[in-house]
Amino acid sequence: MNGEGTRAPTLLDPLRQRSFRCLAGGRMATYFANAMAPIVLSFAVLDLTGSLVDLGIVVGARSVANVALLLFGGVIADRLPRRLVLQGSSVAAGLAQAVIAASVLLGFASIPVLVVISVINGMVSALSLPAAAALVPQTVPHEMIRPANAVVRMAVNAGMVLGASAGGIVVGLAGPGWGIAVNAAVFLVAGLCFAGLRTAGTPAAPAGPARPLAELREGWSEFTSRTWVWVVVLQFLVINAVVSGGLQVLGPTIADQTFGRTTWGLLLAAQTAGAFAGGFAAVGAFEAVPLLALGTTSHVALLVAAMFINGVALEQLAVAWDVSLQENIPQERLARVYSYDALGSFVAIPVGEVAAGPIALHAGIDTTLVTGAVLVLAATGLALCSSSVRRLTVKPAAPPHRPAGEVAA
Repeated sequence: MNGEGTRAPTLLDPLRQRSFRCLAGGRMATYFANAMAPIVLSFAVLDLTGSLVDLGIVVGARSVANVALLLFGGVIADRLPRRLVLQGSSVAAGLAQAVIAASVLLGFASIPVLVVISVINGMVSALSLPAAAALVPQTVPHEMIRPANAVVRMAVNAGMVLGASAGGIVVGLAGPGWGIAVNAAVFLVAGLCFAGLRTAGTPAAPAGPARPLAELREGWSEFTSRTWVWVVVLQFLVINAVVSGGLQVLGPTIADQTFGRTTWGLLLAAQTAGAFAGGFAAVGAFEAVPLLALGTTSHVALLVAAMFINGVALEQLAVAWDVSLQENIPQERLARVYSYDALGSFVAIPVGEVAAGPIALHAGIDTTLVTGAVLVLAATGLALCSSSVRRLTVKPAAPPHRPAGEVAA
């Protein structure tokens, strides 16, 4: 209650916590940069070679590196100060993007160079993702976890809206090289935000010397002990593979052939803008909407509506998922569970990105997108067959430690 009677926390209450403001600001900047990155990088590759296969290899390389190190990112985030993990990852990502920008602007870019830097970006992202997701309960009182997650999601979506728009606009006006340079600067801004984080009551790190494999087994035990967790993760293994190939590889190609690069950036912005209007629950089926739209029409108004509806549904799912994990998983193992969640959700992304180009060349872009939409609907239907998913309710765990200066109710 935090000294305010029985009043329910509002969206403004978490923002009164300084550390939470730094976390939300840092995540907003990070997602701004992450939303820009695939747009500017995709068009850099298309300008360089014009090859769908090359584009799939470059964007897939980042995902491969990300997946390979996600589990150890969770171990690191549960053992080291999460603020330092986030700060170091942001600075490293900014420097890597600066190298890509220089290679494009100075004319020495090549597919091998872009692949190597993409791998580096994937590695640092793997370190930051579990740490960022697990930090929310350490920056606000327990009763503010729900509104805090909603605010974080709003910040994330605002960053994605601005990043997607900026990516398309900068590429259209100044070219991919300058877009990647702006991308690098935003990653460095995120590092500055994370530097202001101060958390008290950090969950105790595993005692004794580091035992990565043993600590991974502890996280695996937490992950597999709850059916609803691994069923939903399996669902999104399929969804993310299909959608990543459709939107990251085939989407820019359709844009070049029809409505243009700037409009593609605005379409991605419409998808994330829909998150601000999230007013109904969803379980993932709305991921099929943009695929069906891209595969059946080139009418910009219809595509904007489809992407907006998709964003609305995704926002509802994301907030519910984060709260469920944070209130059911022990804090000292939360980052490792997030890393298994991310691994299961993302492991098929590079497969989808790399395979999308060859499949589309063989079967046609429209057929590939519509088939992907059918796979998304099938994965969602199978997940709903689990009673654990249908009956999921939040069961709060013991309140985590409060931030410095916060008085218990």
